[in-house]
Amino acid sequence: MSDSKPDVSVRDIPVDWEALEDAFENNAPEVHSYLHLATGDVLRIVDGVADPQMHARIAADGGYLRIEPVSSREQYRWMERFIPMVADLDLRQKLAQSIDGKGAFRRFKDVLMAHATERESWFHFRGERLRTFMEAWLSTHAIRAIARAPQEPESTSELEQPPESVTSLAELAGRNVRKFRAPETMRQQLREIVEALGPRDLDLLSTFAEFLRARKAARLAAAAPESTDRTEERTSQVGERPKTEVR
Repeated sequence: MSDSKPDVSVRDIPVDWEALEDAFENNAPEVHSYLHLATGDVLRIVDGVADPQMHARIAADGGYLRIEPVSSREQYRWMERFIPMVADLDLRQKLAQSIDGKGAFRRFKDVLMAHATERESWFHFRGERLRTFMEAWLSTHAIRAIARAPQEPESTSELEQPPESVTSLAELAGRNVRKFRAPETMRQQLREIVEALGPRDLDLLSTFAEFLRARKAARLAAAAPESTDRTEERTSQVGERPKTEVR
């Protein structure tokens, strides 16, 4: 009886599972995702945002593998299969109505926004199906996912450090959005990017926006006591409300 030999064609790659999941979920036609076969990182190219020549260069590079996202039809079936699992009859009816017609994915998510428990159940349900597709795709391409090396976090103050769940989004924004442009130009570019994002990316974007707003509010609150004290001091000295000084 001869000893069995391992399949030498299988490649061990430290796959970034979260990024790969996002790539499988986002099937917008203008978004193209690639797996780097050495690092396991996922590269996303958005038409109209990235260098027009980048797509051709990456597609021709043997070090990258094009990721085939799950079709909209299949993801729609996931919603259909999840709805009967919801115990709340009223919510179940609302979800069934939400997936009728164009914009079904967005309406489905909007309905779940007010139901945290069911929303988490949906993420778990969808995550299991995404992972099944991912594992089948990796197996088809003879890829075995291995653990990634831990990355040391940068030393920053608590106020300046964004939540862990939005750091990947911040990095994505840093790679794809140029700084110091006119506000209206940046708003338009952000609108275009948002249209190309999948549900998980939209959640990250919302979380990141909330973080920025909270950080701004924290800074204003930190400066408010000093400003208030000075105003009260001037008021007590003059005996009236402070007036705007005109020079």
